[in-house]
Amino acid sequence: MSTDEPTPAQPSRSPEPSGVDLARVALRAAKEAARARGDAARQKKQARRGGLRSGARADGRDPMALGAAINRLITERGWEAPAAVGGVMGRWPQIVGDDLAKHCVPQRYDEDERVLSVQCDSTAWATQLRLLAPTLVARLNEDLGHGTVKLIKVHGPGGPTRRYGPLRAPGSTGPGDTYG
Repeated sequence: MSTDEPTPAQPSRSPEPSGVDLARVALRAAKEAARARGDAARQKKQARRGGLRSGARADGRDPMALGAAINRLITERGWEAPAAVGGVMGRWPQIVGDDLAKHCVPQRYDEDERVLSVQCDSTAWATQLRLLAPTLVARLNEDLGHGTVKLIKVHGPGGPTRRYGPLRAPGSTGPGDTYG
């Protein structure tokens, strides 16, 4: 569904992890626990041999590559989905096509609601994107993982600022009648 407002039949859910998200959290916790057990065993072994000392082999004190440090930070903080969606925003033209990307730009991603907001420069392109929304949601979920994006919220163009003055007709809503 690609309307701007959710239907009243859809109950709002709390952002509790379930399914794939719950499995990711459990896997991350298990990996961290295994890594901690391995580090503790290595330190005990080194302490028996005469303490910590530098050697030819890699240990926990060695500098980390920037990419590995960023990946570790993303994993520890649980930022996989927002980072993946940020990558989608950078690859928007490849995902939706050049024509649509020229007129429709992703604005933000709400992680709790799993909604991607897109701004279009005309009502015709906004209508086109609303028609393509189910296909785009499926394509995004193939790329990012099931359930990452549930809805694409499409925003049309904003109208010009309203001017007040002597030539304005009383009771008129102004140029806002033609935009939206």
